[in-house]
Amino acid sequence: MKNLMDVPPVWLGVFAAAAWVQGQYLSLRLAWPQPFASLLGGGLIGLGLILIGLAAFELWRHRTTIMPHADPSAIAPAALVQSGIFARSRNPIYLADALILSGLVLRWDAVLCVILVPVFIWWIARHFIEAEEIRLQNHFSDDFPGYARKVRRWF
Repeated sequence: MKNLMDVPPVWLGVFAAAAWVQGQYLSLRLAWPQPFASLLGGGLIGLGLILIGLAAFELWRHRTTIMPHADPSAIAPAALVQSGIFARSRNPIYLADALILSGLVLRWDAVLCVILVPVFIWWIARHFIEAEEIRLQNHFSDDFPGYARKVRRWF
């Protein structure tokens, strides 16, 4: 069985839990103006969910895995998806996770946890994206370099 900490959504949960705790128990009364923060936060969360849906649909359409970071003995990705949302971002689901975390920080008024968003992005890039891109490069050596030059990692 895969280590639970090797699953990216778990990391979103860890970072979101830290933001919730800060917003609930360590508030410094540095609130962002309401209802602006709630509306913007909800919009970011909604946008993140839409991106996840678009990415999942595109992966399903190409009949490939949503988990490219799986260990090398696992089933390899069936296709290098370059259409739909993947024509704009090589990692739309991770981008969505960052948007969702940003939205939660705003909604929960976790002002001190704004720093968690760039830390989350760095953590995901370092611990998941780099390995996934190496795996995709090895598996799709003819197509991946051009795709990586054409499409940004995030957006």
